[in-house]
Amino acid sequence: MSGIADVARIAGVSKSTASRALTGGGYVSESTRQRVIDAARVIGYVASPNAASLVTGRTKNVGVIIPFVNRWYFGEVLEGIEDGLLACDYDLTLYNVRPGTTSRARIFEHFLARKRFDGIITIGIEPSPAELARLVSLERPVVALGGQLPGIASVSIDDVAVSRLATEHLIGLGHTRIVHIGGERSDDLVGSVHGRRLTGYMDAMEAAGLGAQILYVPSDMSVPGGYAAGVQVIGDPRNRPTAISAASDEVAVGTIIAARRTGMEVPSDLSVVGVDGHEYAEMFSLTTVEQSPREQGAAIVDLLMDALEGRPSADHVLLHPTRLVVRSSTARPRPEAMTRS
Repeated sequence: MSGIADVARIAGVSKSTASRALTGGGYVSESTRQRVIDAARVIGYVASPNAASLVTGRTKNVGVIIPFVNRWYFGEVLEGIEDGLLACDYDLTLYNVRPGTTSRARIFEHFLARKRFDGIITIGIEPSPAELARLVSLERPVVALGGQLPGIASVSIDDVAVSRLATEHLIGLGHTRIVHIGGERSDDLVGSVHGRRLTGYMDAMEAAGLGAQILYVPSDMSVPGGYAAGVQVIGDPRNRPTAISAASDEVAVGTIIAARRTGMEVPSDLSVVGVDGHEYAEMFSLTTVEQSPREQGAAIVDLLMDALEGRPSADHVLLHPTRLVVRSSTARPRPEAMTRS
């Protein structure tokens, strides 16, 4: 089996120089580094990660904390993160901290404390004060995606602004009886994505003089959750809204399915708008405020690499752009519906 001595012999350098060239553990001229890399490639030698860790103090591994692995947004973000880390020659260790599970507490209390990584990326985890304190206490760079955590650099979208834009689109079409669907009922309108999106809806309604008609129906942020809430919202024809502002595209799609199964036409009977830019949005002709999860995943890796290289920015919040994409799930309400409102 080939070793570092063979690489050094072929490259015409000492073993210590070859080691530095392959691990990044000290100064080596660029020409020498390339000669060593070429020699290693010829004989198929790969530097041991453990050996590199001893030299550089780096594990070349990043802990990624995620609340769901089976939902579209998180899957897209994770692919962007994985691509970004691989480009930087980093591995990742994935921790699934699903809310309300016993394993979540064990991960925060024990697994993260083992520090088998150089930094941590959190993805939309909405940590409790105790969990946030634990992250900070690890003394490793921590960056957040999909949420703004105190003292932690983050990549996010303006959830209040995107939901306000979605609702304003409906108001601009002439809708006044607009219901917001999505997320759990909570007094916290700042610390959660669905709370901020509810705030955006309420801000738009208040600004349009429709504060008295604000109506929010909580739901799981999924297609089945949107379907169940949609059935509830449109089940009473006497109080049926003319439009739905959904907290996510999955909720919006579930609402569209519920409307169709109850004999309503979208958008002539009910307009529906979502947030995300889900891969199903085009299939359902869904009007949505589109974001770019994979690009956000790449951006959060860049932010972590900056921190690892000594360029941290604890109060930095990088807001990613969004855009309204209008399709055929929204239209002006029927004249008779406008009269009833």
